[in-house]
Amino acid sequence: MSSDPVSAKDTARRTATSTADTLTAEDLTELLDSWLLHLRAERKSKQTVKNYRDGVRRFLVWSAEARVEPTLTKPVVNQFVADLIEAGAEGSTAVSRQLAVRQFSKWLADEGEIDRDELLGLKRPKLDEKVIEPLTDEQLIAFFAACKGKEFRDRRDEALARTMAETMCRSDEALNMTVSDTDLKRGLAVIRRGKGGKGRLVPFGAKTGVALDRYLRMRRTHRLAGTNDLWLGARGKGFGYYGLYVALTRRAEMAGIPDFHPHRLRATGATNWLAAGGSEGGLMAVAGWARPDMLLRYTKFTRNERAIDEARGLNLGDL
Repeated sequence: MSSDPVSAKDTARRTATSTADTLTAEDLTELLDSWLLHLRAERKSKQTVKNYRDGVRRFLVWSAEARVEPTLTKPVVNQFVADLIEAGAEGSTAVSRQLAVRQFSKWLADEGEIDRDELLGLKRPKLDEKVIEPLTDEQLIAFFAACKGKEFRDRRDEALARTMAETMCRSDEALNMTVSDTDLKRGLAVIRRGKGGKGRLVPFGAKTGVALDRYLRMRRTHRLAGTNDLWLGARGKGFGYYGLYVALTRRAEMAGIPDFHPHRLRATGATNWLAAGGSEGGLMAVAGWARPDMLLRYTKFTRNERAIDEARGLNLGDL
């Protein structure tokens, strides 16, 4: 039996108003800046810092709109997450927002700003298991073809697309790649700061190497050529996530690929690795996965197809 949302909000308000030594929204806003400073000092990635900042800010906005004191207690945070989901937020967004608030509460307790972390043991929202569809061989060929051209954007986009599809690097990992860590002769690049701060080597083949070489030669004329950032924007500008997303999405549209997201390049690389006979252990090492469930998530779409091919090769009915 589902709970009445009005009653749930009343519970959140009662919990908020009955908690001793409550920090105000203004207090939390000021402390958020201190927390972000600590996160940067701990060398958290820019994306992690942004996600945590956005999550806590959204919590504070919600509390003002819902007229609930922003106390960091389980009933209040659960209502925050429930309202996010009811408003149409993706499950992954709800998880990210809740994690930000939980980590903020932990830091406040560690710093002595609150007596104890009331969110300790709070369960994360259950996520619907989404299938990430890889690109077909035909789509991938069309994607690369859509990048062809002699302009700076063309050379960069083809090199970027090939690099992400082959090395299976995440978007933020690609953006943090450097010129000095890209070895065309050996066909290797260094991912300095992967997820969780872990670095790794990623290999790439001849075609990706050629695309990178063409891009790097044109990059020499860029206003920011003296910087070490591998990827640069057009018209003498830098290159961030928004630029990456727009560039790759535009090429996908040109190639006639619907529902594109950069994550699909990662799923494509993982699927092609296994289809070519690569080991799961090797795939996890190159893709930067510490847990096998992430491998299953990115290759689930073609798992049944691979199982059928494997079964046919076993010839179990030939008795």
